[in-house]
Amino acid sequence: MAGIYIHIPFCKQACHYCDFHFSTSTAIRQELLNAMSDELLLQRHYLYGEKVETIYFGGGTPSLLGADELNLLLKPVNTLFTVAPDAEVTLEANPDDLTPSRLAELRQLGINRLSIGIQSFQDSVLKFLNRAHDATAAMQCVGQARQAGFQNISIDLIYAIPGQADEAWQANIDAALKLAPEHISSYSLTIEEKTAFGRWAAQGKLKAADDDLAAKQLEMLVATLEREGYEQYEVSNFSKPGYQSRHNSSYWKQQRYLGIGPSAHSYDKVSRQYNVSNNHQYVRSMKEGRIPFEREVLSTEDHVNEYLLTTLRTQWGSDLEKLKQEYGYDVLGQHGGLINDLLARKLAVVERNFLKLTRTGRLLADKISSDLFLIS
Repeated sequence: MAGIYIHIPFCKQACHYCDFHFSTSTAIRQELLNAMSDELLLQRHYLYGEKVETIYFGGGTPSLLGADELNLLLKPVNTLFTVAPDAEVTLEANPDDLTPSRLAELRQLGINRLSIGIQSFQDSVLKFLNRAHDATAAMQCVGQARQAGFQNISIDLIYAIPGQADEAWQANIDAALKLAPEHISSYSLTIEEKTAFGRWAAQGKLKAADDDLAAKQLEMLVATLEREGYEQYEVSNFSKPGYQSRHNSSYWKQQRYLGIGPSAHSYDKVSRQYNVSNNHQYVRSMKEGRIPFEREVLSTEDHVNEYLLTTLRTQWGSDLEKLKQEYGYDVLGQHGGLINDLLARKLAVVERNFLKLTRTGRLLADKISSDLFLIS
């Protein structure tokens, strides 16, 4: 199984919290899309001929692109790679872009999964985040997507927003459940340095919610969604049975993936590579027939630690036998005391050689995994 990620680095406006690579200028939009199509050609052998089972348009805001622009990228994917007939094809979208006519075009292109950046169902919060849509659009877009034939819809929500009471957060969860999405991704608001929120925080105008509040609101989310039949299959991701994000799950399971476009990352089980996060530099290099990237060959330490970091965040956990057989790392032998402590505190369980964190343990997933890292 392999996946292809296509980064669309354009947005209508800058959300105050976002530090992903994007531009609000579309001056070189067509040149950049042509360059991305060329990159697909140059990278046609990167996946070692593996069947592509997931295609993911991320960003930025992929829903800004028209049908012809999306097809400029989808066509070479389907021509140059072996794409599974039932491939999961996801497009990240903002609610204000999802008109009935747009949704019909996306369906005709073969997009079969939407990841909608709703973030909140409250106008005051959306304005604070500098989102382009309002609460009405957030509610309407899912119904319109259903009418267009989409049966696999994910929505994004943000918690731990400064000044947002628990009651308001619970109202957001309840509003999301009324829409019955197949999947919900929810993230704690983080204050990134090179964002509007980062500048405000540096000036003393904004203070992030504390860790205890963030943990409490995540626990509220987990408890509510589990009662409604959703599985927390990864710390920040919840799905109805059978609707886990196949694309994101491939990252956590260390499957090969190819990233296309400025700032996109790729992984071939031996190395990682990172395209330059600059639209103009990317286009210039591609015109010269060169993909502008840096490559990092992964050491045994890298492989082990990335495996622990990603898998312990999931319901599947870390395969301790795999770590021993493939990398010579005996986690139980090296950290038996720590693991026994996790078991005693009901933060983890060991089942059939898999170390899995409990619901409470997942709140501490990053700390626990770092404590288990292989240090050379």
